[in-house]
Amino acid sequence: MNNKNFEVYVDCGSSKIRFAAFSKNNSKNSFYYESNFFLNHSNIDIEIQKIISSLELNTNEYLDNVSLLIDDSKILTIGISILKKLDGLRLQKEDIQFLIQDAKQQISRNYVDKAVIHIIIKKYKIDGIEYDFLPDNKNCNLVSLDILFICLPKDSVEYYKNIFYKLHISVNQIFCTSYVKSINYKDNFSVIDNLSFIDMGFNKTSINCYFKNEIVSIDVLPIGGNHITKDISKILKINLDEAEKLKLSFDKNEKLLNKKKISAELIQQIIFARIEEILELSAKSIRLNLDLTALNKCKIVLMGEGSKILDNKFKDKISFSNDIDLLDETTEDILESALKLGAGLNKQEVLTVPKKLAKQGFFEKLFHLFK
Repeated sequence: MNNKNFEVYVDCGSSKIRFAAFSKNNSKNSFYYESNFFLNHSNIDIEIQKIISSLELNTNEYLDNVSLLIDDSKILTIGISILKKLDGLRLQKEDIQFLIQDAKQQISRNYVDKAVIHIIIKKYKIDGIEYDFLPDNKNCNLVSLDILFICLPKDSVEYYKNIFYKLHISVNQIFCTSYVKSINYKDNFSVIDNLSFIDMGFNKTSINCYFKNEIVSIDVLPIGGNHITKDISKILKINLDEAEKLKLSFDKNEKLLNKKKISAELIQQIIFARIEEILELSAKSIRLNLDLTALNKCKIVLMGEGSKILDNKFKDKISFSNDIDLLDETTEDILESALKLGAGLNKQEVLTVPKKLAKQGFFEKLFHLFK
């Protein structure tokens, strides 16, 4: 039995590590931590250990398990339909679990370098009739499921797991960061049919598309905020650290601008050129996945660490065909998104249960579906 008073979630970002210790008894007694910014992972162990020390001091608990949020430029979404004949028998939970397990095994066999992170049941089809949720007490001849799998590269997952294992910390659950954020934030736009989140990170940009409140796709561009830093560094012939500082405060850092004899207008042009490229590539993905002829039929929300170089005073200077909402998310917002999903608030999500937590039947070890 787990007697801990806190649940710990960690966002494993490419340029920052964020922790949250959520109190099980008092939400006001939760703690949040954020590492220093880093351009490479050479000191990531040190940054994590610093935060763990502060966390254990404030919670008065020894940290031995965490849940991780991970993103990667090689995120893969796979849709699959699978069916089972029942010949008029009563549809049971075990029938659904069997189909999910069968589909997951197919993914594992065909994508051996990928780890399944999220399993989302988009539709149940029973004797040709579609349902958003599994109906009770239903006899049928044929049942089929439309399932969306969100996968991350195994090497990326193992990299972060090993960092914590070396610190004698086990990993409970793993989440795809851009997905858990968007599934949480979309509730603020519940009346909008076509909704897309552009999550600009350090080395990648994720595009999460929703139609009528349901996830349609996650697409990824291998371009992010770090590419803007590299553009500035290359064009102005300065090192990456200086380029990062100028990127984040080009309209305020007059001292560095004067020292390097650089105009703020030039830096602005470099930044906006790359952002406009990212937005246009994202727009192509949105139109394709939502089957839109006109982008103005979709609400677009821009978020992520890489988007923080923009604020509302610069938004109108970006040349883009669609109005964009800028979402200024916090460490609390990011990690609370995973907490909500882990609590089973998304009824279409199949939650995996770590095998060490319970000695149950075969399927219950793998899936905790009907909360």
